[in-house]
Formats: sequence, C-alpha cells, structure tokens
Amino acid sequence: MGMDAKQAPTPDRLPRLARDTTARSPWPVSVLSQKFHDAVTKWPGAWIEGQIVEINMRRESSVYITLRDNFEDVSINVMGFRNLVAMARDFRQGDRVVVHGRPDIWIKATRLSFVADDIRRVGAGDLKAQIDELRKKLKGEGLFDADRKVPIPEFPSCIGLVCAPQARAEGDVITNVNLRWPAVRFNVVHAHVQGPQCPPDVIKAIRQLDADPSVDVIIVARGGGSFEDLIGFSDEGVIRATAVCQTPIISAIGHEDDWTLIDLAADLRASTPTDAAKKVVPDVREQWQLIVGAQQQMRMRISANINNELRLVEGYASRPSLTKPHTMLEPHERFLEDSVRRIRQGLTRIVDDASFTVEKRLATLTALSPQSTLNRGYAVIQSADGHVLDDAATVHAGDKLTLTLRKGSVVATADADGQTVDTTSQA
Repeated sequence: MGMDAKQAPTPDRLPRLARDTTARSPWPVSVLSQKFHDAVTKWPGAWIEGQIVEINMRRESSVYITLRDNFEDVSINVMGFRNLVAMARDFRQGDRVVVHGRPDIWIKATRLSFVADDIRRVGAGDLKAQIDELRKKLKGEGLFDADRKVPIPEFPSCIGLVCAPQARAEGDVITNVNLRWPAVRFNVVHAHVQGPQCPPDVIKAIRQLDADPSVDVIIVARGGGSFEDLIGFSDEGVIRATAVCQTPIISAIGHEDDWTLIDLAADLRASTPTDAAKKVVPDVREQWQLIVGAQQQMRMRISANINNELRLVEGYASRPSLTKPHTMLEPHERFLEDSVRRIRQGLTRIVDDASFTVEKRLATLTALSPQSTLNRGYAVIQSADGHVLDDAATVHAGDKLTLTLRKGSVVATADADGQTVDTTSQA
C-alpha cells in the first residue's frame, strides 16, 4: 500500500482562533467555511438597491437574481424562495429594484449570497413606463413601419460609424469589417454614448454622416451597459433623427438582450457591434467561393453546350444524306416512277374506255346507217332536187331519178309506166 491517509484532526486539537493557526496546525477548509457562515449569520438584514442584470425563475420554488450596482461595476447574487418567487414574477432584466434580505454563506462552496425576502420596483420602472409610452406614440406616427426601412447596400464602399472615442465598439466594428471586406472605408464620428450629452451628440453625428454623399450606410454602435447607460438611445430626438435619415442605419447598441427605441427606428438591428460588422458587409471568402462556384458552373454549362453541338454535328455528318447523297434522291425517284406508272395506267385505262365507247358507238352508227341497208341490196331513190322518194305516185314520166346502190349510183328517167327507159351509171 501507499502512504497512509492523513487522519482528520479532532475539533479539540484545532486552534480556536484564526491567529492561533500555523503551517503545522492549520484549519481545514470546512472549518473556515463554517466560521464564515457563523459570522455572516450574525450580520443584520438590510435593504439594498441595484439593477437586475439576470433573473432565473426556472424552478417554481426558488429564484436567482444577479443585482448590479447603479453606479459601480459591482454585482451580487440574490436568491429567494417561495415568498420572493411570487413577488419576482413581474420583474425583468433592467428593472431597478430595492431588495430586503440577509447575507448567507453556502458552506459547500464558501460562497456569499444574499437571501432576500422582499423586492420592490423603484426608479427605472417609471422610466421604462415613460419609454414604453414614447414607443407607443412614435409607433402611432408610423416611425417604426416596415415600409420606411431602407435596404442595406450589399457592397458598401464607405461606412459611417457613430461611437464613443477610443471605444471597444469602434475597434470591434472596424476590425471585423476589415477582416470580411478589406476594401471598405470608414468615416468615424465620435459622440457621447452615455449621459445627458448623448442624445444631441448622436443626433448631430447622424445628420453629419447623412449629409455626406460618400457614406453608403451608417452604424450607431455602443457596447453593453445598464438600462440607464443606454437610455440616451431611446431619446425622442435620436429616434426622429434616425427615422428621417435617408442613409440606411444599423443600430448596434449593447448586447443581444439589451433594447432601445433606436432599434425600432433603424433600418436594421444588430445584436452587438460585432454582429453589425457581419451584417454590413459580405465575407470576401464567401463571395470568392460564390465567384469560383459560378465560374465552375459557367464552364460546365459551356462545355455541356459544346459537347451537345459536337454530338449534333457528328450526328449530321454520319447521316446517309451526307455520306451517300444520292440516297436523298431515291425516295423522290421512286415517287416519280410510281407517278409515271400510275399516269400510264390511268391514261391507258382512259384510252381503252374511250376506244371501247367509240367502237360501241361506231357499231351503233353502222347499224343505223343507210349504208348498211344498201349493203343488203336495197337502193335509195332521190328526185332531181335530192328528195328521197318513198311513193311511186310522186314520180312522173320524164323525171330524173338518182338511184344510190351499195356501190355507186345510177341516174335514170322515169316513163309513164314507171319503167326506166334511159340509164346512166355513175361510180
């Protein structure tokens, strides 16, 4: 086994007073924590005043509040239980309060806290009510309407910055903007950002930057602070100057949980000065990636278009109409041959039909022709004036008669008895 564990000293062997402790005879931490606790419990209760910077009511039976001094950068942890929980439900971050309680030491961590049993609103509550009334008034005038907002330029060349001289907010904005977009320029106007001089200074700075045509966007920046520290940015004059400003304005007042009326009138609210730097300019690396991506897309599309055109040309070049041009005429040649064949067939059919009709009509005419009668041995007798005689009573002695036979004709003279006495043959 290793070294034996050191035995805890018994209370009767410990020094009774702090001045009696030595390096060989010290107090255990638990003893010192207990003595702190015993001493603190003897302190009387007290009323303290401050501003709530954090309030935690996640448990129904307890509440934890961080209370900050109104003037110094000093804070204290306040805790309470059921009665204080019921009282603290209407309180929010930024409220100025007075709290009654007693100090206490949590022995396990030797942590000093203030156990409260009463809490009341003072001062800032009335101020917040006044600001809320001002907010309602200005909202009714339309100063916070969305249609009044001016778009923030995507690539500003000059940024106007309103901040306190040598303030951390100035360095945060300029440093982060230069890291994201080094080509931008700044026109910095210093102003009081706290106290009674704050509103007139901020109004003057906004008007000065708005009158500068080279300024593309204005940032009004201030670091975090108490509700009272930021009250100047809820001044009515500041709000009206912000609302009528023609140049886009970004408000970057305090931290994310802080709020002022300038945030409502500004064209864009940033949670912190660093956040304003991120919102006012793009990231040059992201823009470069967008450009590279766009170039790649252009190259891909151009290459795809060229490849498509090449495939079309190759397809056209491999078509039979180009490799064997005469094949283009084959369909037309076949069409012409078929047309000639159909025309010939049609004409032959028409001629045959016409020939048959002619032959049929010829046969009909032949059958009806007087010649066919003559061919059977009959003759046609005509008087001298050409009339066909069909009655012997109309013939007189001495009349000249023409007899038409199958072949040729005969001219005769009729006698009284109707007999031929003189005939002359004619071919």
